[in-house]
Amino acid sequence: MAELKIVEALEVEAQDVEMDGVENVKIRWLISEADGAPNFQMRLFDVGPGGKTPLHTHDWEHEVFVLSGEGKLIFEGEERGFKEGSAVFVPPGKEHSFINTGGSSLQFICLVPTGM
Repeated sequence: MAELKIVEALEVEAQDVEMDGVENVKIRWLISEADGAPNFQMRLFDVGPGGKTPLHTHDWEHEVFVLSGEGKLIFEGEERGFKEGSAVFVPPGKEHSFINTGGSSLQFICLVPTGM
């Protein structure tokens, strides 16, 4: 059975994201299967200046909230801008990439289903 978890986000170890096409991206697994989360996982991404996630697709959706910075989302071949305070929904099966277009760190919370 899962137990309550309260954690300071920046105290969670940041790990390099290691995938082909990734540039200057770190991830913190704030809530995950390891915590007993049965439905969703919460991740904090930090995309450094000039950084990006690869253009990719997968079978699950993303719910994203931008904490700081600005960027663009390449979505199905189109560019869409976002900034601090933006909420982004990426449906499953759609090609996408998050790119930091600002001069400082781009930080966003990303929720995905457990077991993905």
